[in-house]
This record gives sequence, structure tokens and C-alpha cells, in this order.
Amino acid sequence: MNIQVSPSPIPNSTETSLSNALLNKDAYLSGLVDKVCTVKNEGWLQQLKDDAANWVRHSTLPTKKDEEWRFTDLSALRNFDFNLETKNFVSPDVTPFTAISDTRLVFVNGVYVKELSAIANLPEGVVVSNLAGLPNLDGELIKEYLAQAEGAREVFTALNTAGMNDLAVIWVSRNVVVETPIHLVFITAGDKIISQPRCLVVAKTGSEITLVEEFINSGSTEKEIYFNNTVTEIWVDENAGVNHTRIASDSVEAFHIGKTAVTQARNSRYTCNAINLGGKLSRHNLEILQTGEQTETTLNGLTIITDNQLSDTHSALALNYPYSSSQQLQKNIVADKAHGIFNGKIFVPKPAQLTDASQLNRNLLLSSQARVDTKPQLEITADNVKCAHGATVSQLEDDEIFYLQSRGIDENSARHLLINAFATEIINKIPVPSLRQNLTQTVNRF
Repeated sequence: MNIQVSPSPIPNSTETSLSNALLNKDAYLSGLVDKVCTVKNEGWLQQLKDDAANWVRHSTLPTKKDEEWRFTDLSALRNFDFNLETKNFVSPDVTPFTAISDTRLVFVNGVYVKELSAIANLPEGVVVSNLAGLPNLDGELIKEYLAQAEGAREVFTALNTAGMNDLAVIWVSRNVVVETPIHLVFITAGDKIISQPRCLVVAKTGSEITLVEEFINSGSTEKEIYFNNTVTEIWVDENAGVNHTRIASDSVEAFHIGKTAVTQARNSRYTCNAINLGGKLSRHNLEILQTGEQTETTLNGLTIITDNQLSDTHSALALNYPYSSSQQLQKNIVADKAHGIFNGKIFVPKPAQLTDASQLNRNLLLSSQARVDTKPQLEITADNVKCAHGATVSQLEDDEIFYLQSRGIDENSARHLLINAFATEIINKIPVPSLRQNLTQTVNRF
């Protein structure tokens, strides 16, 4: 596949000549590279990893002086000496996984665990596998797609590529419709661990798939300190559809930086339901690149944070061709001294005539010390489009609570009812009933 988009609005590191004099610009990043680059592969895959490692050694950790990170302070990362831990943690109970789907891949600290996974009885033309189980590693199965999405040289994406010790691969062949969801479970187990889950999804022409990604901790303690650096690449070919639900439920002391890079071809459909429920500091970079006309993109997000948590959602949607449509709704529920951030960008250049794009960020603050920074953006040079964007920040209204109390509902239950109503709009868009039920229960406990 030869994709040419110029210029690219999706963030990427500046192309410069890499000289030895610029090696190891940031000692902390270089130390992480040394720790994660432990598995050696052969051929093109090792070259891919070496190139990424070299790029990271020429990069620096983003700071608040960088426009894309001005509300998110990463300096706390430097306080911890994260190490790679590849030993398998095997949970005695797989019931929570089976409730979502009979088809699943389970990874612990980024490494595949066969005992918890279930990949039997797949339809013909569907591959669900880890790296070692691929039928044709050196062929065209993944080489054309892996680490080829726009933004591959963003520093955390390159770090993930450099230390890619395993990989979840979902390949759906032409005109195959997968009826049941495919569940990817990424567990982080241990303290002071760096885990780098990696996922590649390819939906070929005319195919359909429902994907659930879940990032959780081992459950041994809710205060494990670890660093999840995740990357998911999704390629949606012509007239294909991907319905993607991403749930991040990390330890309250965890750091989580995630990238979802989606490439949409002509007439394709992509839906993302992104739910963030945990982490001391979390950031999700959602980047959509359109490579053909008449695409449909739906982005739904729900973030629930409390205490001193920080959650940052950055999205970039590049609509380079005409007749496309996109809808984005991001909702944040922020309590105590938590800090929610939303920065959404939609690019509509001159060739993208007759585009219909909307973007809305709605925030509910549950305390006077809760904070939200929101920046929805439209950059339009096309002159025949229908585009809108906006943001709202509100609190629970006293008259709404009073009305419910007048109907015999106590104040605490009234507050929970209103919070639930705010979140339900997003939760109800998730196509898996068991997930909807679990998330509703989570909101009710909030």
C-alpha cells in the first residue's frame, strides 16, 4: 500500500539528519531504550526496531513547553526507575474475560499468555494471533502495515516499536464478517514495571469486525506504580468496518500513554468508544488519517477521574478527501482535585469538499477544585462543508437535585442518578452488552 498525504497534520517528529553527536540526548529515555530492547529478531523486523530505537535516542521527553503537552507534566516519570518484567502472571479465574467474548488474546506485561487465551473456532480468513503464532511473519501479512501508520516517529510510539517483544495481530480477510467480538486483554503485573502492549488490526476490503481492547492491572494491589506505553494500529480498507472499544482501567498510581492510529480507505467505517477509568496520569492520542473519499468516523469518549488524577485526550482527524462524515463526542466527569484535558483537531483541507464533521466536548465538574482544559479545533480551507465544534463545562444543578428530592429520592441518590445520566449516552454506544453493564455499575459506584 502506497499512501501519500502531503502535508500530514498528524504530529510526527521533525525529519533531521541523525548524527552520532546527537545520540542519547535524554539520559532517561536512553535508559528506557536499553531496558526494553531485550529481544532480538531477524531481518526486516529487527531493522524496524533498531531504527525506532535510534530515533528515540535522538529525542527528548516532552515537556510543558511543547504545545501538544502544555497541560500534561511528564516530569513525575523521571522519579521512577521502571524495569522490564516478562514473567507470566496467570490468573486462576478467567470468568471476567469469557463474559465479553469466546475469542480473546491475553498478554501480561506485553507478553502473550496462552493459558488465558482462546482462539479456537475462528471463521475462515481470520487470524487472531501473537507474533510467534503468525503463519507468515516474513511475508506480506504484517510487514506492509506494522509501524507504517502516520506518527510512527512520535517519541512514545517509537519507544514502543523499539522494545516490541510481542504483538497482538488481528487480520480479517476480504469480505469476511466476524459476528462475535474479539477481546484483547493487556494485564500489567508488578511494581515499577514498564509494559509496552502492541496491537495491529487489518480489516481488508468488505470485512467487518468488533474489537474490544482492555488495559487492566493484575489486581494484587490498586496502588501499583507502573508505566503502560501502548500502541494500536488499525488499517480499515475500502468498504470495511471496525467497531473498536478501548477501556483503560489502570492502578491509581499508574502512568498510561496510549496511541491509537487509524488509517481509513475509501467508503470505510470506523467507530471508537474510548473509556478511561484510572491511572495517576493517562493520555490517549487518537489519530485518524483518511486516505479515500466517503469515509465515516465516529469517536465517542468517556473519562471518569477523581482524587489527583490527570487524564488527557488528544485527537487528530485528517479528512483529506471529499464526502466524508465524522462525529466526535467526548465526555469527562471530574471530581475532587482531578484534572481533565481535551484537545481535538479536525483538519479539512481544500480537496475535502462536502465534508460533514462535528466535535463536542462536555465536562461535568463535581467539586470546586476540579479542573478542565478543553480545546476543540477546526482547521478548514475547504469552502463547501458542514462543520461544527464546541465545549461545555457544567456542574450538577441544584434545581435538578431539588426536583428529584421532591419526588422522594434522597440527595446522594439524586446525584448518582444525574451522573449516571450524563455517562449513559456514551456507555449505550458500546456494542457489547456485558461491557455496558459493567461500566454502568462502575459509574454507579462513583
